[in-house]
Amino acid sequence: MSQPPVFAVVGHPNKGKSSVVATLSQNDAIAIAMEPGTTRKRQSYPMTVDGRTLYVLVDTPGFQRPRRVLEWLEAHSVSASDRAETVKAFVTQHQGDGRFTDECELLTPLIDGAGIIYVVDGSVPYSAEHEAEMTILRWTGRPSLALINSIGSEDYSDTWQSALGQFFQVVRKFDAVRAPFEQHLSLLRAFGQLEPAWEQPLEEATGFLSEHRRKCRSQSAGLVARALKEMMAYREKRTLTSAQASGMSDEQLAGQLRERWYRHQRQREQTLRMDIEHLYHHQRIQRQEAELAWHNEHDLFSEDSRSTWAVSRRYLATAGFGAGAVSGASIDAITLGHSLGAGALVGGLIGAAGTYFYGDRLMLPALNIGVLKDGFKTATFGPVQDSQFGYVILGRAVDHWWHISHRNHAGRDLLDLEPADHHWLESLDKSSRRAIQLAFDKCRKQQSMDERQQQNFIAAVEQSMVTYDDWRLNRP
Repeated sequence: MSQPPVFAVVGHPNKGKSSVVATLSQNDAIAIAMEPGTTRKRQSYPMTVDGRTLYVLVDTPGFQRPRRVLEWLEAHSVSASDRAETVKAFVTQHQGDGRFTDECELLTPLIDGAGIIYVVDGSVPYSAEHEAEMTILRWTGRPSLALINSIGSEDYSDTWQSALGQFFQVVRKFDAVRAPFEQHLSLLRAFGQLEPAWEQPLEEATGFLSEHRRKCRSQSAGLVARALKEMMAYREKRTLTSAQASGMSDEQLAGQLRERWYRHQRQREQTLRMDIEHLYHHQRIQRQEAELAWHNEHDLFSEDSRSTWAVSRRYLATAGFGAGAVSGASIDAITLGHSLGAGALVGGLIGAAGTYFYGDRLMLPALNIGVLKDGFKTATFGPVQDSQFGYVILGRAVDHWWHISHRNHAGRDLLDLEPADHHWLESLDKSSRRAIQLAFDKCRKQQSMDERQQQNFIAAVEQSMVTYDDWRLNRP
């Protein structure tokens, strides 16, 4: 197998180089700091998916004395034909020279055949220092593109566009923290046009990354569906001796079981979040609940969460009718069709009525205390009997997935889960609504789903992700 393309990310100190590397390599372990000189040694970061390295990014120190370097190069070059060799001679001669440590680290991967990604801060003016840097890079003869990554509030991007266009084959604006995924792919395709040997591997890389992203969404849907089934069907159980039972009132027992049930559900939601974050290679997101402010008004069981993510009575009625009709169809099957569809109709009406009348209030699971037998009695709390609980979990899970799937690995801010201001499930197709409601009904009744129903449920969860993604990206 041929070696994957290598790109060295170069530029001034503290101009977003490490952020670009973190985003394009999907690695949130790369250190990013505001003070100059954070990167002192070149470091390679492969973009690896399923054990296959698609390309390699090299994070480098920033230029420190570009005009001094350029003076040396010009003094030792005879003609344009020897410029690449002159750059190599500079690095060879100045290895170990403390004055040019950063420049030698920066230029070494270019001498070894890496392509150039030159990063500038569009919020600072163009200067002679930058021109010296770009001249040195042009002397290497390597394929190159430039990225304008504005960090501050000022905007000199027009001036930068004109200057960079004289030195680089491709010039793009690129916000390493906020650039959408398609911009990542666009950069890879652009590099493929600059170096014929890279065209095929980078075209394959873009296809591979796109397919991997689609698989991540499908895998996320499976994770969400499994969590929903577990949380909807979960029962907190406790067995007491006669002495324990006599020393505790039903209210005290209910309070203990309820608190343990709540704690389990919160922890299960946290596990789901971490599973999705790791699936997208986000290993270090700052997401403690206190930092996310999801303890009070944004807690799983808060009124705010219910009002934000619960669905309307009308939605529940239509989804409940569809799910009830599916269940009622089994009556028609048993009677070999002699009921003339009455089973599906009755089932649909019962499902719609139940979800309609109970849809606006969040009902807690009931406490069930068994009779004392052989010196023991068992108490259970759960499973949940309210479909709205499932929709609250689903809404929060899909919203979290959306933020994670669109979050670049250069992001270091706290994860801000901004709730939706419109219930996107209203736009979900009817078959997906029915599949979700049927799954919730099965969980509430402690009934298992067959293979087809499980697959339909996962597909419906994934379709809800697609629907939410479309709404978030196209909302006014």
